[in-house]
Amino acid sequence: MALRHFLTLRDLSSAELERIIHRAQELKKLQHQNQTYQPFVGKVLGMIFEKSSTRTRVSFEAGMSQFGGSAIFLSSRDTQLGRGEPIEDSARVISSMLDIVMIRTFGHDIVERFASYSQVPVINALTDDHHPCQLLADIQTFVEHRGSIQGKTVAWIGDGNNMCNSYIEAAHMWGFKLKIASPAGYEPQEKFLTEYAHCAELVSSAEDAAVNADLIVTDVWASMGQEEEQKIREKAFANYQVNEQLMQLAHSDCLFMHCLPAHRGEEISEHMLEHKSAVVWDEAENRLHAQKALIEFLLQEQHQPL
Repeated sequence: MALRHFLTLRDLSSAELERIIHRAQELKKLQHQNQTYQPFVGKVLGMIFEKSSTRTRVSFEAGMSQFGGSAIFLSSRDTQLGRGEPIEDSARVISSMLDIVMIRTFGHDIVERFASYSQVPVINALTDDHHPCQLLADIQTFVEHRGSIQGKTVAWIGDGNNMCNSYIEAAHMWGFKLKIASPAGYEPQEKFLTEYAHCAELVSSAEDAAVNADLIVTDVWASMGQEEEQKIREKAFANYQVNEQLMQLAHSDCLFMHCLPAHRGEEISEHMLEHKSAVVWDEAENRLHAQKALIEFLLQEQHQPL
């Protein structure tokens, strides 16, 4: 069997990513038509959370249930990866009892080490460096509203965080141009900017990023674990709010996305989530459908003959 993991977007080919986006739309249609599709009866998804999340837990758990399987939720209190029992040992034991595992944690090395010793597919549901599942939902949302994202211009405005890193990889995998506007000291890691210089560039202001954009994306100024930096970040990011005035610099049919939760009055204006360009609610729902397509892909790949 061909064991595949999804730790970053580059674990799949561009063609495989396109296949997942297409399949996600099909699964969404089935679900909206109340059609039952349960290919994974008896299969169990293990959900390991060292970082809490509303959308991630609900989407993965609901998705596995809709597939006819079940999901086990393990919080940091239940597992304590790397505390006491080595990650490698935890991976051997946990994966021997489950069919697929998703992990939402801090260091990206944790999911890499777990996957190295896992007998089943491992999905990165967020680390400090990457958030590839969110990108599947974002691309699905763009495709549903505007068609192919290839050749388009995307503006990332805000922190050069895990979401920004995954957008940089997405620009390479889907063939779009990414303009990044981050305050000094909060830019994405240089290794990402250097490796993907052919498709991603750092610009000097939010306005520069927004000009002629087909999609504008942002995230909170202080992510989980950075709360003590809130006041410092509020000052640094003051000129990086996505608002109605900024949207006017983009193409007239430009979309706006945010992975949520959003802080109104900070990274977005008070009514930005209700803006005519905003597709954040579709984007949030598509976590369910994109991840179902991903789970289906990984489980089917695992049972393909070598």
